[in-house]
Amino acid sequence: MEQYEPERLSAPQLSAMRRSLTSGRGALTRRSLLRASATGALALGGLGTLSACGIPPAASEGDAAASDDHSRTEKRINFSNWTEYMDVSDDEKSRPTLAAFTKRTGIAVKYTEDINDNVEFFGKIKPQLAAGQDTGRDLVIVTDWLAARIIRLGWAQRLDPANLPHAFANLSPQFRSPDWDPGRAYSYPWTGIPTVIAYNQKATGGRKVDSITQLLDDPELKGKVSFLSEMRDSVGMTLLDMGKDPGSFTDADYDAAIGRLQKGVDRKQIRRFTGNDYTADLSKGDIAACVAWAGDIIQLQADNPDIKFTIPAAGYITSSDNMLVPARARHKTNAEKLMDYYYEPPVAAQLAAYINYVCPVDGVREELAKIDKAMASNTLILPDKYMAAKSRSFRSLSSEEETAYEEKFAKLIGA
Repeated sequence: MEQYEPERLSAPQLSAMRRSLTSGRGALTRRSLLRASATGALALGGLGTLSACGIPPAASEGDAAASDDHSRTEKRINFSNWTEYMDVSDDEKSRPTLAAFTKRTGIAVKYTEDINDNVEFFGKIKPQLAAGQDTGRDLVIVTDWLAARIIRLGWAQRLDPANLPHAFANLSPQFRSPDWDPGRAYSYPWTGIPTVIAYNQKATGGRKVDSITQLLDDPELKGKVSFLSEMRDSVGMTLLDMGKDPGSFTDADYDAAIGRLQKGVDRKQIRRFTGNDYTADLSKGDIAACVAWAGDIIQLQADNPDIKFTIPAAGYITSSDNMLVPARARHKTNAEKLMDYYYEPPVAAQLAAYINYVCPVDGVREELAKIDKAMASNTLILPDKYMAAKSRSFRSLSSEEETAYEEKFAKLIGA
């Protein structure tokens, strides 16, 4: 077998992943607060897999030949997803949208909630992908940075636009062309994950908090501010506040953002950098204002009316979880049909009503209002034009950039 030079994860990259999996977005945002603590051991096990060996580039292009697609004769799909990322019936015995898809198409869906975090899941499928073998999965959902890695390594199949008419027509403009997959040749988003500013209006004395500048400079907030321990979120939001585009910044821009945050640390304006554990402090008022994930805020607001969020005028960071067809998957066409199905507005509305994340499908507001009027007006689920226009993505990083940036960020937060 031909040998390939491995793409190894550096110590700063591994450290950042451990933070994400034990307390960051990887540990919580795709499941409820009550179940958040269940993933730590599995997550760290995945890190061991990745740190023990390199990640070899693909031996060949991930696009499978037409003869490798058995969709015509095998009416089934193997679909791997995160927990609590699919609608469930009231009696918890069925998944209505999947059942309706099977009834319509005759394609059976084996649905498995076997993704607990990106790194652990990548550790599962990497050996087969690297060997050019079928992973046993026709459709997977992974976060944008991992989707970018899989595509770059040649381990995702190029999608056939003819099988994705609804997806092509209804994909929200803000998700249409990430730098890691221009024109969505290999992926379509399942959900968007916004990073916003949140505050406890009781703790702020009724004052609104709506900018990174306010978080870093307002003396009334000193010692009651937190930022996130995820580099792309905290640095990305700071770059936006400085007038820089997170999609095209330079090394000097990055260093300037780190320097600005360092001043906040030195002056004790910033209380700490947190994972999802900021939620308890924000709800109690120990943290008055913070950089936060929208999925957390929706859940907190259900129990505490003092929790508010704002979209900075400078913009905000949005990441996404994305559908991919792995290389050598046996049922590519069937998988594409399922992807397209979730871009039909009535179906997308059903899904959004259950999972409460940003819906990437245009034209669902009227359908969602039939299910829940409050959800249809919640801009954390359906961004309005102003919010969509303010959305920005953190650009893809080379392995060398990620190592350097994570090292500087780890020093800043004391990790």
